[in-house]
Amino acid sequence: MSWNTVELEWDGDVATLTVDRPEAMNALNVETLEVMGEAITEAAAEDARVLVVTGAGDDAFIAGADIAYMQDLDTPEAQEWGELGHDVADALAEFPAPTIAAVNGYAFGGGCEMALACDLRVASESALIGNTEIDLGIIPGWGGTQRLPELVGDETARRMIFLGERLDAQSAAEAGLFGDVVPDDELEATVDELADRLAAKPAVAMRAAKQTLNQRHEGSLTSGLAFEKRTFGSLFGTADQREGMAAFLEDREPEFE
Repeated sequence: MSWNTVELEWDGDVATLTVDRPEAMNALNVETLEVMGEAITEAAAEDARVLVVTGAGDDAFIAGADIAYMQDLDTPEAQEWGELGHDVADALAEFPAPTIAAVNGYAFGGGCEMALACDLRVASESALIGNTEIDLGIIPGWGGTQRLPELVGDETARRMIFLGERLDAQSAAEAGLFGDVVPDDELEATVDELADRLAAKPAVAMRAAKQTLNQRHEGSLTSGLAFEKRTFGSLFGTADQREGMAAFLEDREPEFE
């Protein structure tokens, strides 16, 4: 199936969801998030044994969220925006079969958070990843504050979020964000092989394995995500948020108070 900004393609029991906005470096707007949710639901309904998530083109996995859209949101609107992003990230995290993020370029902000929500991450050598929201006057709002420490540890997560650090693929792999880093022209083949191996495993046992792994942080993650959603929305309308996003859109350094 395909939508205007998302494609869902099948190869046997493996479904691949491609965010298809290369002219915007696959940045996520409302329409794209909504149809991503529909595509994930469709893949689950059709009993995909593996779901791969990637971005169209050669430059970006998902470069982030649509900052031009976010710039003038008030707090209630930002809460709704945060809820929408959480819904999609949660759908990936709770997908009944394994999910793989094929990170083929920039994965910043919301793009990083979508990768974090997947079970496994494979990156091309040219990939860059980071929770860069602090320079926009906000915080990660789609799960980053809760999922990133799970992968890289508290110290590294705090440095990445506090400083808005962008890690190259090898540094990210050393930190625990990527399981594999491969040459750019080998990413698709590597992910295909991994997906085929996963799809060949017993589906019922695989579902049970994923549910059990996810259960380990069910209580604290749920409360943490809820707190993140409230805090994310509350930052919209602040002087820092307005200045951070204006500076980004005007291609200049922000001047925070």
